[in-house]
Amino acid sequence: MTTTIHTAWERDSILVGRDWIPVTECTEVHDPATESVIGRSASAGAAHVDAAVAAARSAGTSWGASTPEDRADILDDLCTQLRARRQLLVDTTVAEVGAPVTVAEEAHIDLGIEILASYARLARDLRFRERLGRTLLLRRPAGVVACITPWNYPFYQLAAKVGAALAAGCTTVVKPAELTPLSTYLFADAALDAGVPAGVLNLVPGSGRTVGAALAAHPGVDVVSFTGSTAVGRGVAHAAAESLTRACLELGGKSASVVLGDAPLPAAVTATVDAAMLNSGQTCSAWTRLLVPRARYAEAVELAADHADTLRVGDPRDRSTQLGPVISAAQRRSIAEAVDAAVAGGARLAAGGSGVPAGLETGHYLRPTVLADVGPHDPIVRDEIFGPVLVVLPHDGDEDAIRLANDSDYGLGGAVWSADPERALSVAARMDTGQVDINGAPFNPEAPFGGWKSSGLGRELGRFGVEEFTELTAVQR
Repeated sequence: MTTTIHTAWERDSILVGRDWIPVTECTEVHDPATESVIGRSASAGAAHVDAAVAAARSAGTSWGASTPEDRADILDDLCTQLRARRQLLVDTTVAEVGAPVTVAEEAHIDLGIEILASYARLARDLRFRERLGRTLLLRRPAGVVACITPWNYPFYQLAAKVGAALAAGCTTVVKPAELTPLSTYLFADAALDAGVPAGVLNLVPGSGRTVGAALAAHPGVDVVSFTGSTAVGRGVAHAAAESLTRACLELGGKSASVVLGDAPLPAAVTATVDAAMLNSGQTCSAWTRLLVPRARYAEAVELAADHADTLRVGDPRDRSTQLGPVISAAQRRSIAEAVDAAVAGGARLAAGGSGVPAGLETGHYLRPTVLADVGPHDPIVRDEIFGPVLVVLPHDGDEDAIRLANDSDYGLGGAVWSADPERALSVAARMDTGQVDINGAPFNPEAPFGGWKSSGLGRELGRFGVEEFTELTAVQR
């Protein structure tokens, strides 16, 4: 396959204020499906971070004093600009992430724009002033927000962070992941065309060790919003703590899909496999542990394996493809090694495996994998693999299922399946996790999203996401 480098994917500048400033160092961007270079991105340094933060602070007074209605209008205009660029955004996401085109359309771009639109509505509806007896509560912008976004959902996460910050009246400095910076440039182009004032959105691509570290520790930053691995998130929190900067962290997950004894097993298992494999398994909230009644364990393993084997892996530009490549050779190697270690330790490979899918020797492809007969303390059960890997575990009733679901360092997402909605709710209410879906409920972009335990701190989306970027002043009178 030959990939043509789009002119929009050759970017050698950072955005400070409303000025594109060329930098001397650039980083190549690769297509995970072809392994070819598809673009280049500027690689900023610490001095560029200083300039971007200064621009954000300078713009903060006027932007923070703007009315929520004015900010909502800007967000609406930004949505209009992004919709006009939808096809380019989809093409870019397919190229830099390797997401299948249908996934790029629905889960990356359309959902991201929907989230931005929801923040425009919230800016108009959220009570920034509220009475509490004789006290007037003022919800005020927190200041400069450093938005550090991941490579797995670069546009979606950018929309979730920047949209909330702008709705709250904050200014932003954005650092996209090195592997997937191109859609962020397109977002910045749209923001300028939408009339986002100078300094409200600044863009400093570059490495985490240089740009990310400088932002996390910068005394001019008031909030750090980071999405990524738990290990890196701990470093971000430590750096931010030196200046008592608030850190909002959306980190790893090892979410459980709990199937109760009265649940329709085929529907529950099929939906869990699909959720585990979404975006080639590179989703922090993916249901990667399937907990099923012991009496139906063998049937569940067979159902999961059969469905995984039907999923089409291949060219992400083909609309029939359901799983594209993982992001990089290093990521593919890490996933394959985890699968091989589990099998060596006694796990049964019910579907997939670490081998290269036939006919896909070029690109970072893996087959959707289902593992069975694994102990609850095996690393494949406890660690976030971040690839298309599902582990099936048996449980001995509702209480045991809750125990197993909570026996994790993580607590980000989850699911419960039951013919009795109240029974499902009683189980969901005892799961130590930030979000639980009952019987395949659709995603709500205005519901709070975030984790317990090692899955992070704070919440994104909806009014809770906006409130993360505000401070409260209580006026007594």
